[in-house]
Amino acid sequence: MNFENVYWDWPSMQADNRHPSILAIGDSWFWYPFPGGSLLNQLGPLVAAREHCILALGNNGAEVFDYVYGKYAKSVRTALALHGPGLSAVFISGGGNDFAGFSDLRPMLKDDCSKAERAEDCFRPGDAERTLDWLMKKTAASYRALIGQVLVQSGARIVMHNYDYAQPSGKGIFSPRSAWLRPALIDAKVPERLHQACINALMDRVSAELETLTGIDKSRIVLVDSRNTLGEKDWANELHPKPAGFRKIARQKWRPVLERIELA
Repeated sequence: MNFENVYWDWPSMQADNRHPSILAIGDSWFWYPFPGGSLLNQLGPLVAAREHCILALGNNGAEVFDYVYGKYAKSVRTALALHGPGLSAVFISGGGNDFAGFSDLRPMLKDDCSKAERAEDCFRPGDAERTLDWLMKKTAASYRALIGQVLVQSGARIVMHNYDYAQPSGKGIFSPRSAWLRPALIDAKVPERLHQACINALMDRVSAELETLTGIDKSRIVLVDSRNTLGEKDWANELHPKPAGFRKIARQKWRPVLERIELA
């Protein structure tokens, strides 16, 4: 399957006798299957003028752990071994699924947050398993392993991103039952006025971890900070923008970075 210069499977690219100059290792922000497509559908045209071709790896629901130790590790290793020397960039989208979902978010929250005054009061303290600090360390460790693979096998630039402030609206893809965020906040008795603040705190922690990771090699690793881009009407559900929202993030946040590093 492909959309112009973006391919979501290797056989399609091979059939077109093309080779990737960019690998896009990612989750649903790269793989979103509904009309209008994903962020990659918007990034493809930006890099097309430089004659880049993108091959997507990963899939919907992927966690960063999956790229280096889980179900997508083999495809990532194989792609880097085959194409690493010829790559101009590796795009990475990961971290959102590490906390999204009742079974991921709920354990990080205290049993009863009804008396919380601030978002920070709602999260379990310390770095025991399933706490926020534990999750950040786990996610960062997987990112470091993936970045290490890219740096060793390719001279490519690494471009990471941090999504935007997800909306705990209770709206899933198909029904409220498929929501990722609001059910956990309600079960933990988080006051309604703190719902968005709790998610913002999570996204800020993810962003801080990603910013720290750019310090591994500032000359080759960049972060697209896309927070505060989308309004409430730009979201299709709790985690994914509408097509216009993806387009807004691509044009307003990714394009300046890609132009600066001469990919667009």
